[in-house]
Amino acid sequence: MPVPGQTGGPAAVELRGVSRTFGRGASARPVLAGIDLEIAAGETVAVLGPSGSGKSTLLRLVAGPDTPTDGTVLVDGEPVRDMDRRAAVVFQDARLMAWRSIASNVAFGLPRTGMPRAERRAEVARWLEVVGLEGFGRHRPSQVSGGMAQRAALARALVRRPGVLLLDEPFAALDALTRLRMQDLLDEVRSAARTTILLVTHDVDEALQLADRIVLLSPGPAASITAALDVPVPRPRERGDLELVPLRTDLLHRLGVGRTQVTSPSLSLPSLPHKEPLR
Repeated sequence: MPVPGQTGGPAAVELRGVSRTFGRGASARPVLAGIDLEIAAGETVAVLGPSGSGKSTLLRLVAGPDTPTDGTVLVDGEPVRDMDRRAAVVFQDARLMAWRSIASNVAFGLPRTGMPRAERRAEVARWLEVVGLEGFGRHRPSQVSGGMAQRAALARALVRRPGVLLLDEPFAALDALTRLRMQDLLDEVRSAARTTILLVTHDVDEALQLADRIVLLSPGPAASITAALDVPVPRPRERGDLELVPLRTDLLHRLGVGRTQVTSPSLSLPSLPHKEPLR
């Protein structure tokens, strides 16, 4: 169901020579420097980097609340505008309005375009079903779990049919099992969402599970892109896929974790000692 004022599909994103510095003169603090990045329409890109490397700043530059000190940010070839409507953001906390129902929170994501009330209700109901919250529309945020609140936040973003979905560590505050379920949910709704996804995360395994490509930022200040690596296994992926082990080891090594770097696309496992079958 097309929604007036919204995008008709995934959008391409491009950052050209983007730098961001906060403050001026002696108090100037560079955060990002010389960022060049192209994200194809419909691609899912994860951004990894140490704390303070400017990952969230990069996300805000694409969303529009922030502007680069130098360089240009484009969505479908057009400069990003203040709070660009082509992008929707899901944060680490759900940021639901406590006095509104879940359905009302999701409906708040719809632009004010004069859509008839019946159509708004149908669209909200559809996305609640997509994220697994059918039957919970009348609940208040205080009446649902943290994972369900994040599902509602995801539905609120997706109901707008954004060209770009920006995820700022959206599952970091959840317990381990809920986080895995939310990752699976994002994989499931990706086709329905028809959007480009830019995911900021500290979790290497999350990036490997969800992304088509992983971008690494250097430590700050003035962080830059040190690598952009394709994930060679098609989605949906099985966790623990042996084909991903070399890339995982390489990513950890690049992030300063571990002692060795694996660059070979194949993985050699030690042979197990032969054992006679139990009788």
